[in-house]
Amino acid sequence: ERDERERENFLIFIFRTPSACRDVADSRPNILLMMADDLGIGDLGCYGNKTLRTPNIDRLAEDGVVLTQHIAAASVCTPSRAAFLTGRYPIRSGMVSSNAYRVLQWTAASGGLPTNEITFAKILRDQGYATGLIGKWHLGLNCESSRDHCHHPQAHGFDSFLGMPFSMMADCARWELSEKRVGLERTLGLWFQVLGLASLTSWVPVLGAALAAAVLFTASRIVGHLIVHADCFLMRNHTVTQQPLDFDRATPLLLQEVSSFLQRNKHRPFLLFVSFLHVHVPLVTTKGFLGRSRHGLYGDNVEEMDWMVGRILDTLDQEGLADGTLVYFTADHGGCLESRLGSNQYGGWNGVYQGGKGMGGWEGGIRVPGIFRWPGVLPAGRVIQEPTSLMDVFPTVVQLGGGQVPQDRVIDGRDLLPLLLGTAQHSEHEFLLHYCQRFLHAARWQQRDQDPTLWKVHFMTPIFQPEGAGACYGKVVCPCTGEGVVQHDPPLLFDLSRDPSESHVLTPDSEPRFHQVVGRVRQAVEEHQRSLGTVPQQLGTLNNLWRPWLQPCCGPFPLCWCDTEDQGQ
Repeated sequence: ERDERERENFLIFIFRTPSACRDVADSRPNILLMMADDLGIGDLGCYGNKTLRTPNIDRLAEDGVVLTQHIAAASVCTPSRAAFLTGRYPIRSGMVSSNAYRVLQWTAASGGLPTNEITFAKILRDQGYATGLIGKWHLGLNCESSRDHCHHPQAHGFDSFLGMPFSMMADCARWELSEKRVGLERTLGLWFQVLGLASLTSWVPVLGAALAAAVLFTASRIVGHLIVHADCFLMRNHTVTQQPLDFDRATPLLLQEVSSFLQRNKHRPFLLFVSFLHVHVPLVTTKGFLGRSRHGLYGDNVEEMDWMVGRILDTLDQEGLADGTLVYFTADHGGCLESRLGSNQYGGWNGVYQGGKGMGGWEGGIRVPGIFRWPGVLPAGRVIQEPTSLMDVFPTVVQLGGGQVPQDRVIDGRDLLPLLLGTAQHSEHEFLLHYCQRFLHAARWQQRDQDPTLWKVHFMTPIFQPEGAGACYGKVVCPCTGEGVVQHDPPLLFDLSRDPSESHVLTPDSEPRFHQVVGRVRQAVEEHQRSLGTVPQQLGTLNNLWRPWLQPCCGPFPLCWCDTEDQGQ
């Protein structure tokens, strides 16, 4: 009944609006999707920042529709991006783990987005769209050999790919802020000391212990260099073209590729996903933007990314593509609060929202920008304060491109078009669930009867360190389970309608509806969990180890060094 009513409203809207809008039901727009990496929602002028300059993203917001409750399906990149591409919670595709692994740890790991998952790129390619991915992937590469490319972007519907199959990391620049280099060096160094001591005793054969100690000592000294070559490189389609990545040329090279893609495909419908390497540490910034912002290197990197957005939008204008293109800008999750050294903050600002990257269900880690522009179709300046999800992009672009949403699996995203056009008052999401690995940390409920309220229930929260801090300082990210997490019984309850910063915990004494709300959310969680199947965990230990036979290398392994991008390849 509700679907029929929304269709009637949509038809009324179509026949009462200008002809440019009437074509939306039958049009097949070009689609340009842009996603920042680790961007805080509070870093943009259109979301309240007064000190960073983001005029191009702000202009996009002024000309389009802004979502204020746009939610990532995970607070770290690999599962969030998997959900974005498939419209499904990461736990359905297995892009989770039960151990400490939150994302893919190596390019040469065997885990990745399973081949049986359907991305919006696959569907639109089948509908005749030219499809391209430029920038970060981080959803796996190979399964059994370094050339099978089972998880590669081109195996998931993208005709062309230029970018990093892994992710920009602090380790790419050998920063003191480190995802894995520092930990590996310490572990190898510790085993070197143990075996060195053993070689001086009768515990084990002296020669064997001494030889093993020498190997470990050498490994501890070169592991940083190995990581740079193993993970920090560019691929063009299936070919490694720059290993390791040339930081100085990365930004202009990716912009050049965007321009080339648009020129090549301007006479046919296209889907282009620009997945920025910005603003993840090590915050690679060209010289022209260094020192320009009021927020150090991080601010410089944000302002350079905004300039890149402007260049891309200018190219759309120059090629005469702006009016026929749906443009979308977002981020994969919130800013990283733990990216800090001394008094220098290298992570983003999440505005009024508590927490950040990796923090389970706290708003700061999952609330992201959501901006849509489609000139002549979407109303300029519209602001939507309904709960929406990154997963909603999947059914929205699939249906706009003339495809069909798969019926053989659960799709958790909902078509955003009625909400964007104004033909629907409310989001189709009554509940949204917030996982940390495979563990459910929180859930929100948009209660619309009687007194409309947006409730948030936390079943688990990470323990911030040191006590009284707002993050897990000294760690890469907060843990999802174990001793670093508190399980709440009864759960924490917040009214996000009045308390978006989640600073006032409601109790049965302060909120008469406490038990009713918690009971309804628990019921929704149980219904959701009954819909889950058993799938292999792609981020678990077995699928997340470095395997030398899966390592992409542009020369005889381990001599992985090349740069053919300057030859126009």
